[in-house]
Amino acid sequence: MKLVRKDIEKDNAGQVTLVPEEPEDMWHTYNLVQVGDSLRASTIRKVQTESSTGSVGSNRVRTTLTLCVEAIDFDSQACQLRVKGTNIQENEYVKMGAYHTIELEPNRQFTLAKKQWDSVVLERIEQACDPAWSADVAAVVMQEGLAHICLVTPSMTLTRAKVEVNIPRKRKGNCSQHDRALERFYEQVVQAIQRHINFDVVKCVLVASPGFVREQFCDYMFQQAVKTDNKVLLENRSKFLQVKILPKDN
Repeated sequence: MKLVRKDIEKDNAGQVTLVPEEPEDMWHTYNLVQVGDSLRASTIRKVQTESSTGSVGSNRVRTTLTLCVEAIDFDSQACQLRVKGTNIQENEYVKMGAYHTIELEPNRQFTLAKKQWDSVVLERIEQACDPAWSADVAAVVMQEGLAHICLVTPSMTLTRAKVEVNIPRKRKGNCSQHDRALERFYEQVVQAIQRHINFDVVKCVLVASPGFVREQFCDYMFQQAVKTDNKVLLENRSKFLQVKILPKDN
C-alpha cells in the first residue's frame, strides 16, 4: 500500500489518500472503509444525452465522485471492492444524493475521510504501508567491519540499515585494538537487527558472509543474549540460518 497524503486533525477527523499496490492491500482497504465514511475516487458513470434532434442516448464517462458510504462488498476472486453510497459533492454528471457504486482495485488511488480516525485503523494503515510487515525473510549480509540488514518482500529487497566500523589490522603480539573494534562492530549489528527486524513477522534470518565472520558474529550475539537475558533473540534463535558467500570465479 502506498500512502500519498495524510491529513488528520487534532480531533482525529481528516482524510488519507492511498493507492493499493498488492492484492493483499484490497483486504486492508476493505477493513478501512466503514459505513458513514466519505470515499472519493475515479469511477465510470453511465449518463443519458439528448441530441439536437431530440433523440436520447447514453454514454459511459469517467468522473471523480465523493460518496457517503452505505454498503461495502469485497470480491476476493476479482480482488475488487465495491463501495455503494450517495453522491455528496457537486458533479456535472451525477446529482447530489444520487446513488452510485465505486469499484476499487489495485493501483487505483482513492481518498478516504472519517469524522473520527481511531488508533486501530491508523495502525492498520501504518502496517499496510510499511514493507517490513510483509517481509517474512530478513538477511544480514556482512564482512569484517561492514554489514547490511535487509528485508525481503515478495516484490523487492529493502536495505534497512548499514553498519560500518573501521577494524584495525592485527599486530604481532597485540590484537586488543582489533578485537575491541570487532566487538563494537558486532554489537552495532545486533542493535540494528533488533531495531529493524520484526520477529513477529519474520520467519527466517539469513546471516551471510565470506570466511568465518557469520559464525563468529552469531557466537557473539547469542553469548551476549544469554548474558543479558535477551528473550527476543533467544526465543528466535532457531530462525537464524548461516550462509557462506563463496568467492566469484575469475
